Amino acid sequence: MRRIRRVLLRRLIAPLTRGRYPPEYTARGTAVGLAIAFTPTIGVQMPMVILLWLLIRYLRPACEFNLVVAVAWTWLTNLFTMAPVYYLFLLTGRILMGRWGNLRGFDVFHAKLHTSLAVDAGPLESIWVYTVNLFEQFGLPMWVGSIPWALLFAWFGYRWSLRLVLRVRAQRERQRTTGINSS
Repeated sequence: MRRIRRVLLRRLIAPLTRGRYPPEYTARGTAVGLAIAFTPTIGVQMPMVILLWLLIRYLRPACEFNLVVAVAWTWLTNLFTMAPVYYLFLLTGRILMGRWGNLRGFDVFHAKLHTSLAVDAGPLESIWVYTVNLFEQFGLPMWVGSIPWALLFAWFGYRWSLRLVLRVRAQRERQRTTGINSS
């Protein structure tokens, strides 16, 4: 557990607190990373963030975000967390779409997911085949179900990271000023 905590602190929290950018810039990075992380796009999340960053940078510079922070937060969902997160999306989507009679157990979902991921192709082709298989197996409910989670995590991530950055910077400023005054 200590090792996991250290990795999380180094990979996710440190980029938030070490940056010299405005706190809102960093918080937007967290929000974008979490929004993308909570979509059924594992495997292409980092390229999606980079593409979005490029688009925003050139089309709407006032909304630019911290790319490093955004990419780091996409790692929250990964191959190890994919099955339970995708299952949550699917259940949420089916409930939102009123498909109450189609709520199957996790074991059935996991078996179908495993089958749809068993692709014998090259890296780029496998991403395409995986996406098509995922949509054919679970369709629109999974995508619809990811929307509330993506929005919720993006909002929470923005608020939390903004408060964290502001608090850390205020603490550093207090330490700097008290260190100067006490000398």
